[in-house]
Amino acid sequence: MTVLAIKNLNVWYGGIHAVKGINIKIERGQIVTLIGANGAGKSSTIRSVAGLNRGVTGEIMYTNLGGKTTILGKSPPEARVKLGIALSPEGRRILPHLTVEENLKLGAWTRSDKKEILDGIERAYTLFPRLRERSWQKGGTLSGGEQQMLAVGRALMSRPDLLMLDEPSLGLAPLLVKEVFEIIKKINSEGTTILLVEQNALAALNIAHYAYLLEVGNIVLEGKGSDLARDKRVKEAYLGG
Repeated sequence: MTVLAIKNLNVWYGGIHAVKGINIKIERGQIVTLIGANGAGKSSTIRSVAGLNRGVTGEIMYTNLGGKTTILGKSPPEARVKLGIALSPEGRRILPHLTVEENLKLGAWTRSDKKEILDGIERAYTLFPRLRERSWQKGGTLSGGEQQMLAVGRALMSRPDLLMLDEPSLGLAPLLVKEVFEIIKKINSEGTTILLVEQNALAALNIAHYAYLLEVGNIVLEGKGSDLARDKRVKEAYLGG
C-alpha cells in the first residue's frame, strides 16, 4: 500500500524554483531516501510534506493505517502530525533550556493518554539508552549526537506512521553516524515507514529500500537503494568514485 504519493510538486521561495515538478511514491514499511548535493531540493520536499513551506503547488496524498487517503493540500503542520506524519528536522531544533524528558513530552502533544505518553518515553529510552542516563539534563548540554537522538525520540512520541528524518547524520562523528543509522533500521523494522533526507549518500543507500537522486530541484535517477549505490554516476558524484 502506498503511504505517501507526491505528484508534480513545485516549491518556490520568492523567485527561486527550488523543486521542479517531482513525483515520489513511498510504500508502507519502506525506508525511502532522497539524496543529492546541498541545495538539490531534498529538505524543501520533506518540509512541504510536513506543511512548513508556503510556495507549494502539486498534490501530496497520505494514506493512514486504516486505509483512508487524505489530500494534504493547505492543511497546517499540526493537522499532519495528527494524521500520523512526524518530522525530525534538520538542525535538531530541541529546546536547550528544557530537560531531555521535557523535550520528549513536547513531542506527545497530540496524545492525551498518560500511559501512552509514558510508554513513548520508555520506547525512546530503550532506543537511545543515553537519553535515559541524561533524562533530567538540559537539552542544550547534550552532545551533538545526543541531541540528534533526542530529536528523533521526540518525533516518535506522536507514534507516527510516517517518520521523516532531515539530515540525521549532519555533524556527527562516523561512529555515531553508524549508530544512528542502525537505530533508523530498527525503527523501520518495528513497522514505521521512513522518508530520509540525507547528504551522506552511502549510509542512506545502504539502508534504503528505494531512493531518489535530486539535482537542482529535479529527480534525475531513482531505483532500489542497492542499485543506486552501484550506479556509476552516483559513485562518481556522491560516493567518492
